[in-house]
Amino acid sequence: MKSLRLAAQALSLVLVVGLLGLLVWKVAHQVGHATIASEVSKGKQPSIPSFSLPQLASGDHLGSTSLVGKVGVINFWASWCIPCREEAPLLEDASRRLASRGVTVLGIDHQDFAGDARGFARRYGMTYPAVVDKGDKLYVRFGLTGVPETFCTNRAGKVVAHIPGAVTRETLDQCIQDALSS
Repeated sequence: MKSLRLAAQALSLVLVVGLLGLLVWKVAHQVGHATIASEVSKGKQPSIPSFSLPQLASGDHLGSTSLVGKVGVINFWASWCIPCREEAPLLEDASRRLASRGVTVLGIDHQDFAGDARGFARRYGMTYPAVVDKGDKLYVRFGLTGVPETFCTNRAGKVVAHIPGAVTRETLDQCIQDALSS
């Protein structure tokens, strides 16, 4: 019995040390790794990364090329995110209100069950395209720390603004204005 307890303790210690090593490795390899958010915070205008993701409604792929020549509002969200629920009507309003000026809103669903995400889109009347970031590749590339987060892109495909957290009418309009004028 005593040897079994010692073996379990040793195994637990090895597991903890292994997880700690993995954490240190992950942090060390992210240091200096440029993300869209970090570049924008330095005043740079990085290009939108190339992507092709399945649309929430149809499963058909939608890519970064759909934003070429348009002002883009890229919003990362999830159905379980309370601030996402609060900002959804603002994004829908901006999508409808500014479409004639060449503004396109794109929702990117993050770590969600497909049924929950589709229910969210129906509940909040999302008519703009929404895609699913399976594997969180864009989430990592953009350098997000949570949801919601929003980025605005100009017609040249450059990310010009970042809103960490939920948008307000004022922050969203300013983000779009920055993209329209750059």
